[in-house]
Amino acid sequence: MNARLVVLVSGAGTNLQAIIDACADPQYGASVVAVGADRDGIIALGRARAAQIPTFTVKVKDFATRGAWDDALAAACEHYRPDLIVSAGFMKLVGKTFLERFDGRIVNTHPALLPSFPGMHGVRDALDYGVKVTGCTVFLVDEGVDAGPVIAQQAIQVLDDDDEATLHERIKVAERALLVDTVGRMAREGWSVNDDRKVRIGK
Repeated sequence: MNARLVVLVSGAGTNLQAIIDACADPQYGASVVAVGADRDGIIALGRARAAQIPTFTVKVKDFATRGAWDDALAAACEHYRPDLIVSAGFMKLVGKTFLERFDGRIVNTHPALLPSFPGMHGVRDALDYGVKVTGCTVFLVDEGVDAGPVIAQQAIQVLDDDDEATLHERIKVAERALLVDTVGRMAREGWSVNDDRKVRIGK
């Protein structure tokens, strides 16, 4: 039986599209059962609708508190009984209710080799530091910022003439492939997290 994915988006949805395309292969082991967003009118929602995938939008501004928004987002996702929540360019930090409900089942990506260079400017920070190798990370979300257990990583060489745009573009290509591969493996083989935070894919 395919793993059920709810994908959360905020923008163009290139990672979402890569996952949708992968799910078209019956051997992939997963299906996108819903796509959720924190805003209307984004390309990602159009991609979902074109693939006839249900969508929902939960906007922070529609709620009196951030906690109420978090509760509503968790309830909206739970409606689709997901095995995994995939954050694919979702630009909001989830809160306590969401983390407790989907503990160990929320996957995100970051354009650096965590724990180095967390936060919004991972590519710029790596360049500014002068590293020769950076990359991308797929990890399980916890209460920290880009601080959850690492599932998979891919290294990318920093070229002498790289600027933030050129480096980020190469990282995004690797990040997309790594996310698709990792989610598929988790769906097909299962995963576990040891007490020492080490993630193991497979039984």
